[in-house]
Amino acid sequence: MASLRLHTYFRSSAAYRVRIALNLKGLEYSAVPVHLLRGEQQDSGFAELNPARLVPVLEDGPAILTQSLAIMEYLEETHPTPPLLPADALGRARVRALSLSIACDIHPLNNLRVLRFLKSAFELDETQRERWCRHWIEQGFESIERALAASADTGSYCHGESPSLADCCLVPQIAPPPARCVPDAVAHP
Repeated sequence: MASLRLHTYFRSSAAYRVRIALNLKGLEYSAVPVHLLRGEQQDSGFAELNPARLVPVLEDGPAILTQSLAIMEYLEETHPTPPLLPADALGRARVRALSLSIACDIHPLNNLRVLRFLKSAFELDETQRERWCRHWIEQGFESIERALAASADTGSYCHGESPSLADCCLVPQIAPPPARCVPDAVAHP
């Protein structure tokens, strides 16, 4: 049995990026499904793990970690091979900047909490909410594309020739989660 337990939702891009990092590092983990559309993140047991009531949550023995980038940095520090950050300080800063642009500038503006709020507080219909998302996603990706195009450090991946934290963040924003990426995908279609 894996000592790492990832509380995840198969459609969460934040949880998806952590699953990518876990898999790139070859780490075994057990997936604990938290169905966001059914409100399972509001259950008191889950709220004890993460008062913010968000996925992902990673349990590593007694340690409880939240926030996808913090979890991935923890994995990088505790399991440095293969590395998801470059060896040089400037490269690490670049990868972190790309990762933060995705995780902080693009992702939060098109997640479930925000979309629900736009519907309930402002009575925006689906078309209006899609327009909102499209606007922020396009702005964010234009910025990412300019940063990637402007740097000689961009290779087959966001930085060089191997996947980094930035790639872990990018993939979930552009690709839907694999249908069978974790057991909860089957339990919660």
